[in-house]
Amino acid sequence: MSASYEKRILRVLSYIHDNPAGDLSLDQLADVAAMSRFHWHRVFHAVTGETCAQAVRRIRLHRAASALVLTPEPVERISWSVGYPNVSSFSRAFTEAYGASPVAFRKAGQHLPSRPDLKIGDYPMYPVTTRSDPARRLIGLPHLGSYHTIGTKFEAFGALCQTRGLWPQMGPAAAIYYDNPEAVPEAQLRSFAGAEFFGEELPEGMEERSLAGGQIAVLTYKGPYAGISAAYHSLYGNWLPTSGEEPAEAPCYELYLNNPREVAPDELLTEICLPLK
Repeated sequence: MSASYEKRILRVLSYIHDNPAGDLSLDQLADVAAMSRFHWHRVFHAVTGETCAQAVRRIRLHRAASALVLTPEPVERISWSVGYPNVSSFSRAFTEAYGASPVAFRKAGQHLPSRPDLKIGDYPMYPVTTRSDPARRLIGLPHLGSYHTIGTKFEAFGALCQTRGLWPQMGPAAAIYYDNPEAVPEAQLRSFAGAEFFGEELPEGMEERSLAGGQIAVLTYKGPYAGISAAYHSLYGNWLPTSGEEPAEAPCYELYLNNPREVAPDELLTEICLPLK
């Protein structure tokens, strides 16, 4: 696919992420892409595997799920902020996607304070194992800002892999998180969105990162990405203090075992990997 079409896809995905409460109609997105609305929908669907409407709905509801877990904002305000002026319509759409109403989702025990009291055993329990992983070569895109908005870079990365036919050379999707969100201002948080790469030449416009491999602790988290912070609290608050292990001087990373475009949020599987000395 030409660079022109690639840029149009990336421009539209960025626009959706940046304007969840805005006009995200097919006509508006066609205007952003600078393409005839008669053809834009087919191009977008062919490249991303989703219709425009499916992508808009998924991104809006993911943003809402994060807000429900991470903020005390009223459901009505969150509904407005992601483009649902009618809270009843928002609740129906959210319940269909996440299997729980917005209120029930918020109350499901996934919401933890940003600086919880460190009481071992008070956190939700998740399975943790240790294993030796090989070194991995990743390619992808850097992200600066809230970890919960890294999805915009994963959208762009996925579109680039699709337009350039890179998927046969890719392994599991992965993210690296370099900073502690409880110690570093949100705007300065550094992360990386990409996947393991088995090809040779670094694709244009992407960056490369290396994971050294070696002994790691692996927490397997099942559920919506919006609730993943609870799993980190469990890893550091439950498992690590009683494990006898010491973390290495290397950042945590995540491996994604399935695709949010293909499975329901409750079925998403994520491995949170903590490098060990």
